[in-house]
Amino acid sequence: MKKTIEFIFDFASPNAYLAYQLLPGIVQRTGAELAITPCLLGGIFKATGNQPPMLAFGGVRGKLEYEQKEISRFVKKHDVQKYQFNTSFPINTLILMRAAIVASDEGRLGEYIDAGLSAMWENNKKMDDPEVFVAVMNDAGFDGANLLERTQDPSVKQRLMDNTAQAVSRGAFGVPTFFVGSEMFFGKDRLAQVEEELQLD
Repeated sequence: MKKTIEFIFDFASPNAYLAYQLLPGIVQRTGAELAITPCLLGGIFKATGNQPPMLAFGGVRGKLEYEQKEISRFVKKHDVQKYQFNTSFPINTLILMRAAIVASDEGRLGEYIDAGLSAMWENNKKMDDPEVFVAVMNDAGFDGANLLERTQDPSVKQRLMDNTAQAVSRGAFGVPTFFVGSEMFFGKDRLAQVEEELQLD
């Protein structure tokens, strides 16, 4: 039986983008399946009392600068050539994440995530601007206006909230989080452990 990597995902995290670049290699090497669960990082933070690093560590001298150095090392090691930090960060990803639910319903979640991550973390797009969102998704082959309209569907809103609450109930406190069965792993730097878990009998 194939094992599954469940990725608790939100576009808001640059580390989610970076982790996503490595997942195809892990899937290829292990034969695992990748399942992406759209969640709202802000909702996870609120439910767990967690904070984004810029708030949690803003008063710690050198901490945020070191985090950027670690990202630079990761980018260099894994040759993630297209990555650039979004100058509009932090971006409210509510539209993006609700639309991810819609894209999942249409069987196009992978395409949608590729488009959204590219816009956020390669092309410096301000994806909480509805006009920018529509234009980006149109360019990616979606009906951007329809996606935007459907983000107001109460059932779409509820499913994103349900995904988020369920992730928290399983122990998630941030993004990127990964589950292999009942085992949880947090952060892009735990991907080697994810791969090891997948290879266990």
